[in-house]
Amino acid sequence: MSRPLCLLFDCDGTLVDSEPLLAEEMAIGLKAVGLPFVAEDYLGEFRGTRFRRIVAELQQRHGAVDPEQLKIMETAMRTNLARRLELELTPIPGAIEALKALADYPSAVVSNGPEAKIRAALKATGLTDYFGARLFSGYTANCWKPEPCLHLHAASIMGFAARDCIAIDDAIVGVRAALEAGMTVIHVNRYPDAELTPEGAIMITNMFQLPAMVANLVSMRETSLYPIRHEP
Repeated sequence: MSRPLCLLFDCDGTLVDSEPLLAEEMAIGLKAVGLPFVAEDYLGEFRGTRFRRIVAELQQRHGAVDPEQLKIMETAMRTNLARRLELELTPIPGAIEALKALADYPSAVVSNGPEAKIRAALKATGLTDYFGARLFSGYTANCWKPEPCLHLHAASIMGFAARDCIAIDDAIVGVRAALEAGMTVIHVNRYPDAELTPEGAIMITNMFQLPAMVANLVSMRETSLYPIRHEP
């Protein structure tokens, strides 16, 4: 029987509404070290991208910043963000309902963020029990989206081939990473008028739609109507 069995969820913007808070703290920190940046830059251009890759791109555009100054800024930014996540963070609408409906599937979180940030976000929004210790961070695996290695690492540890995983992600970098890994990919595209879902991914516009989409994919795979992805 061919069917996707393991669900790999992105965290920021897919499960928890952390991106506005993250964008605001990034803007404060980056401007403090002389790198022009506003919250809209993250939400429009860099959503889902590793922070240090953003810093590298901004330095290429605007000039280098002293590494020690950057290190101090990043530490302060993450401290402030952790405080705000604890006080202000909410789940993405439909995320709790989707996780309850899909509770029979093995699942994990696959995120570019540090593991401590993932844990804090899940705890603040009451989602910890859905995943337990099944958290895969780019910082722990030493590989980040849009490279496929983080998804492949998570699938391997979970005990599944890539073709037997469904990746759920709101950010284009994550969608492309999972596609490159050879997974079935659901793009939670909450901005369909402004953002194009990459070819090969399946678009939904909110998390309330996820359980029905997963059920449909499983049914199609079991009746051989849905093509099975091959690992690269």
